[in-house]
Amino acid sequence: MTDTADSDPSPTAAVARTAVRAGIDAARPETVLSERLSVDGDRLRIDDRTYDLGAFEEVLVLGGGNAAGRVASHLADCLGDHLSGGIVVTDDPAPAGAIDTVVGTHPIPSGANVDGARRVLERAREAGEETLALVAVTGGGSALLSAPVDGVPLEDLRTLTEGLLRSGAPIDRINEVRKHVSASKGGQLARALAPATTVGLLFSDVSSDDPAVVASGPLSPDPTTYADALAALSEYDVDTPASVHRHLQRGAAGEIPDTPEAGDPAFANTAVHVVADNFTALAAARDVCREAGFETVVLSTSIRGEAREAAKTHVAVAEEIRRTANPTAAPAAILSGGETTVTVAGDGSGGPNQEFALSAAIELAGAAVDEAVLCAVDTDGIDGPTDAAGAVVDAETVDDVQRARSRLADNDVFDYLDERGALVQTGQTGTNVNDLRVLLVPE
Repeated sequence: MTDTADSDPSPTAAVARTAVRAGIDAARPETVLSERLSVDGDRLRIDDRTYDLGAFEEVLVLGGGNAAGRVASHLADCLGDHLSGGIVVTDDPAPAGAIDTVVGTHPIPSGANVDGARRVLERAREAGEETLALVAVTGGGSALLSAPVDGVPLEDLRTLTEGLLRSGAPIDRINEVRKHVSASKGGQLARALAPATTVGLLFSDVSSDDPAVVASGPLSPDPTTYADALAALSEYDVDTPASVHRHLQRGAAGEIPDTPEAGDPAFANTAVHVVADNFTALAAARDVCREAGFETVVLSTSIRGEAREAAKTHVAVAEEIRRTANPTAAPAAILSGGETTVTVAGDGSGGPNQEFALSAAIELAGAAVDEAVLCAVDTDGIDGPTDAAGAVVDAETVDDVQRARSRLADNDVFDYLDERGALVQTGQTGTNVNDLRVLLVPE
């Protein structure tokens, strides 16, 4: 993480940045997998399950997502000569021995994503009963493992993705649509791998930790339908390319088979392990705050809704702490995770965590919460279509409330925060377990 606390004007801001940094570090694949996975001779242990590597003709590593490159690198080191090869698609590559790494783009899919996802599917279809497939399924996988169905060209998939991300729809509704225009999502990668023994290693970036939602559930039964996808597009008024609408209409009419449901034979030999999630990061951030002398309150790992509105609630909790010492007395650290959204109406630059931070800064400017500091980041280091992970703000960040509100209304907060030295820029972190927020209320 390249961002440092050295330039922060207050010790409180330094603690907030340090806590966020610790949260990201705790969710890195090399940290998580060192604790959850081990290889001893021919024995591979993942949590409470053991696999005899010597019983398989080949051991593959497949997958996609922001953390897939780091997962592949760690697995290549652990498996050594047991590894036969594999393919992962990621935007953050790392040396991975015999595993081919395709470098794609996130959050909007590119030709590299499509080519990589199709290679993953082709390799999966070659697997047999004597194959052990270890599959990295991580945040960002919905974009990076993009293999659109026949009849939906890449440009239409890009247009659809942009529309979904600007719509303000929650991630589960977005992924209802993605699953039904993809050849790999919604359990279809598991179907391609059958009858191999398939083990999913999930880094969850969704608040529910539902494997069917993470990266649009390539290894999981899909409880949603073509009709659900059409309903989501209608509810959030997404401008839908004709090829996508036509495909979904055919599916809803029963002309195209739907994604596999629970009980489908595709999942007979598939096991999924959620090895890291938002609480992985939140717990590490909480420990830093405790060590710095703050009483900690974890609001939730499922904060959702419009970013600017959720920020107001966080500041209200800080005001309550100052006024009544509830839910705890200062010095207090309020921590939360989850995934807020932005319904884009303007044409500026920013992301959910930046909008969260600026909205909080506007509230702090008029609140009686002296020296409070908020740091909000996306743990993958990429907040919206920007190179910032998020921002750190306090009551001094906003010196012109009217201008700040105008920028927020135009979804144009990046430059405003940058001018004030408030952006947190980590670069790509090699992981993705959703958003992380730390709000500190000193004594």
